[in-house]
Amino acid sequence: MNRHETRELAMTSLYQSFLLDKDIKRILLENEKIGNDISPFLYTITIDASSNLDVYKERIDRVLKGDWTFERLGYIEQAILTIALCELDFETAQRQIVIDEAIVLAKKYCDDDTYKLINGVLDKL
Repeated sequence: MNRHETRELAMTSLYQSFLLDKDIKRILLENEKIGNDISPFLYTITIDASSNLDVYKERIDRVLKGDWTFERLGYIEQAILTIALCELDFETAQRQIVIDEAIVLAKKYCDDDTYKLINGVLDKL
């Protein structure tokens, strides 16, 4: 699995975790694509991201405009931003690559203009 596919898997796993209020480790272990072998990169952008979620929520809330908050965003947007912010914190890739990958996921899974929100938030973090 390449990094883009891993990010997509992480995004769908975090989405499920948010939607079902289920532990991310359990979701990963139940995923047939992964089995018992969670790569270090996948571990970082799912389990580490989930562990730091409260900090990430605060940081994202600070850059959202108006009465928008992390909690008001859709679960997919929350998952994409969480993964990207975790990658920026852990420096898993160059900043522009992380932002570009988040935009690609937003264009694929979100409303037409959501990628602009994702780009704007990540650019300010």
